[in-house]
Amino acid sequence: MSQHRRRPPAKTAKTVQRRRAVVGGVFVATVALGAGVALAFSGGGGGASTDTAGARPPGGSPSAHDTADGGLATPGPTRSYALSSAPRVIPAVRSHTPARGPGWRPSRSYRVVVSDPRLADEGRLVAGELGLAYAGRRTDTRPGDVRLALGGGGDAESYTMTVRGGGVSISGPSDAGVFYGTRTLKQEVHGGGTAPEGVVRDTPAKPVRGFMLDIARKHFTAGWIEDRVRELGDLKFNQLGLHFSDDQGFRIASASHPEIVSAQHLTKAEVGRIVALAAARHITVVPEIDSPGHLGAVIAAHPDLQLRSVRGTAPRGTVDISKPAAAKIVDDLLKEYAGLFPGGSWNLGGDEYQALVTKDPAASYPQLAAAARRRYGPSATVSDLTTGWLNDRAATVRAAGHATLRAWNDGFFRTTSVTPAKDLQVGYWTGREYGARQPLEYLSAGRKVVNYNDAYLYYVLGQPNNFVYPTGQRIYEQWNPRVLRGGTAVPSRYDGQILGGSFAVWCDLSRSQTQDQVAAGIRMPLRAVIQKLWDPGTPGMPWADFRKLADRLG
Repeated sequence: MSQHRRRPPAKTAKTVQRRRAVVGGVFVATVALGAGVALAFSGGGGGASTDTAGARPPGGSPSAHDTADGGLATPGPTRSYALSSAPRVIPAVRSHTPARGPGWRPSRSYRVVVSDPRLADEGRLVAGELGLAYAGRRTDTRPGDVRLALGGGGDAESYTMTVRGGGVSISGPSDAGVFYGTRTLKQEVHGGGTAPEGVVRDTPAKPVRGFMLDIARKHFTAGWIEDRVRELGDLKFNQLGLHFSDDQGFRIASASHPEIVSAQHLTKAEVGRIVALAAARHITVVPEIDSPGHLGAVIAAHPDLQLRSVRGTAPRGTVDISKPAAAKIVDDLLKEYAGLFPGGSWNLGGDEYQALVTKDPAASYPQLAAAARRRYGPSATVSDLTTGWLNDRAATVRAAGHATLRAWNDGFFRTTSVTPAKDLQVGYWTGREYGARQPLEYLSAGRKVVNYNDAYLYYVLGQPNNFVYPTGQRIYEQWNPRVLRGGTAVPSRYDGQILGGSFAVWCDLSRSQTQDQVAAGIRMPLRAVIQKLWDPGTPGMPWADFRKLADRLG
């Protein structure tokens, strides 16, 4: 995208020689008279030089950098600047071309201007955050301007940020890329820091950078979720998963089936505000109504849908998928919420269907085996029927306008005559499921995969079933998107099929932590995860320094 940046006019050899002569003369005169002092500045790391960036030479008049309105003019010969260092932000920028200059710091007299009205939201947001004036679409240039522009090619989420001549320009192929550029600028000047002179060229390695929250087992307030949205946006995450239906609760108001909604829940107005705030931060909210397992809240209101074995046992949260009424109520809910979550993505669940964990599902649940044979032929199995359920729910969501569909890896089964829909992405979380399958089985079949590796990315309240709270350091030092199961990475040839990853909070023992304790507990893991999703390579700084940087940035 550098070819789209505004370049200064080319200098002729004579011009260069003349300028060198002038600068050299000034320098000699300054040294001889002892009347001036050359001050060295470094623009990197959030501003080691920020305490002196506005200083004047001792005994001298205002420097060439000082303007009447406090802005920065073109650097003059009365100062020299060290070559800038790369910005220190989270996630780290992928590329920085250093330069010599004063860098940029916000001032109330500065403006944010946009080249396109489609960037108005990004412009107003960063102007408010940095205490600048939002001037809208302008073609004139003033000292200190932050200019936002659409343009360039490459990844839609990429951006170029140039700090030069006392101003900042941020451009990208889409408003999302420009937004991420403003996040970098916001972090750089946090706490009075200076954005270093030079050019940042930045792009994410992975298109899916997610955080998933289980609000079914534990109620989280709308305000708390909105705070996480702001945090996620500043860190350049782009997905928020909401798992809002499970055995312990159903947490969003429903018009089609109000009888299943828990006493503590989010209203649709609250969800609408969360979705709108997320969209303004370029975050897609991915809803999940898990089925045909994890439907205990639905079964509590409709006990006739409970699956029962030939012995009369009833596995928790499991509906009888041989009953048309079970499909109808789930489809009712999927259709109802499709309009509330307009982002186009949906998680269908599909995991841990308890009918399949028995030694002989057909013998334990003859009604399921009979339904499978009726629909798919005499050799059909309970796994075929379960796969057909997943495909039917996918068709319902797809018809409602959601084209990007995902299901947990244990919703895909071996040796079934019914094949899961080809467009279903795999959310790979564990290798302990029924019929456990290695990640390579999904990848070699051409499936696209999102990494939820439960050994690194699962924050399970109360730490049941041998789960332990993940640490940011372990993620930062050991995990990357190709580490899908345990600690072993899949071959690099599959990297393109791994869309990214998602950190997940599950509330199995919901009272183990308050929502504020959850926020504190996931703070560093989230920062480690986004670093590895933005750039899966070995980080450029040790963990101790990364943690100090996170503490400084807030």
